[in-house]
Amino acid sequence: MEQDSKAYIQGYIDRARKAQAEFEKMSQEQVDKAVQTVGRVVYENAQFLAEIAVEETGMGNVPDKFAKNKQKAGIVWNNLRGKKSRGILDTDEKTGITRVAKPVGVVAAITPCTNPIVTPMSNSMFALKCGNAIIITPHHKSVKCSTKTVEMINAALAEIGMPENLIQILGEHSRENTRNLISMADVVVATGGAGMVNAAYSSGRPALGVGAGNVQCIIDEGYDFKEAVPKIIKGRSYDNGIICSAEQSVICPKGDFEAVMDEFRKNGAYVVTEEDELEKVRGALFEDGKTNRHSVGQSCQKVAELAGIEIPEDTTVIVAVADGTGLTDSLGGEKMAPVISAYPYENLDDAIRIAAENLEKDGKGHSVSFHSDSEEHIAKVAESLCVSRFVINQCSSNSTGGSYFNGLNPTNTLGCGSWGHNSISENLNYTHLMNVSRVARFMPDNPVPSDEELWG
Repeated sequence: MEQDSKAYIQGYIDRARKAQAEFEKMSQEQVDKAVQTVGRVVYENAQFLAEIAVEETGMGNVPDKFAKNKQKAGIVWNNLRGKKSRGILDTDEKTGITRVAKPVGVVAAITPCTNPIVTPMSNSMFALKCGNAIIITPHHKSVKCSTKTVEMINAALAEIGMPENLIQILGEHSRENTRNLISMADVVVATGGAGMVNAAYSSGRPALGVGAGNVQCIIDEGYDFKEAVPKIIKGRSYDNGIICSAEQSVICPKGDFEAVMDEFRKNGAYVVTEEDELEKVRGALFEDGKTNRHSVGQSCQKVAELAGIEIPEDTTVIVAVADGTGLTDSLGGEKMAPVISAYPYENLDDAIRIAAENLEKDGKGHSVSFHSDSEEHIAKVAESLCVSRFVINQCSSNSTGGSYFNGLNPTNTLGCGSWGHNSISENLNYTHLMNVSRVARFMPDNPVPSDEELWG
């Protein structure tokens, strides 16, 4: 069986190398046309692809997936267009170094059921931008919708004369095939659960993986929480809470805590404070210390049904006032549904402590959302917490993965650095799938320091 699997995967690798050999001969303009085409297919078919994703996975909701498909396709292409990624990139006159872009080779991409359309799309756009071929292995719960996406993209690429098999997706899905793919490709990109990411890093190939999300959201003292609360609700409820970059805990000043909770209620939230209801919510979200799969990507109403509590039909999010941080209360960890935990803090140091303890439970290295007008406080939070991204006065779920309104690279794969056991502490971009050769010229006129200048 192992030999059969290896032979099966070798067929994909061989087809990818043949396609890449043809693709490497193409101009920057042709490469960019292919990249644009990948994004355009998802953009123009956003509604259909949203519908089949929800139908197959049973997670999230169509309106948010429709918006995600359109927005992510647009912003990724906008970030890639016009950037040189083939041949000579530039020459630094000061150092005499000329940089030459080269493909990394065949890319293997593990993609999740939580983002079964836009993750294959963006990974393919990054790979093609640098002249690589890519082979995708989707989550078993999203095989049909991810495969349909790739088929539609390939049909469009064929129409513009691109080589066949530049983008492939496994037709037979098993752990054995995935294991062999990631050990036989040249580079691995892993977006999904910890098990798959760890497998990617153990594959013997260079790997780019991501860590768990558990975004801590802090509202600064004196900040207008009426501005912050709608953004937090939008982020926590987006696609029924399955986005790894969505707000997970709201940490707000003790003196404003009740007013903040009232503001949540005014914006459609159901606030849980009684211990018996809190325990029921915990039971709906977690089972034996792990995420309850029946709650993942479900609506507030479904979570309430699982918990055995009654909430209004128009509830936007469930706010659970936690008993403690993630070190003692599971509500401080990552929740894959539209439920957010709430904490009052005494001062900013206390807020940082709460966030840090929750991040020790889940999400260290990922992201923090901070609503503040104080540059001094922004600097303090940024220096104190071990995450790769701090988004300021923004809806986290729509900004940590890149936005038209911030400078983060648009992506669906968010590296968490060594804190999250990842190789990168930034958003995956096309440059991570590019080898760069450096031409070093002899510079006889460079100044050479004396021993006195060096050592004093």
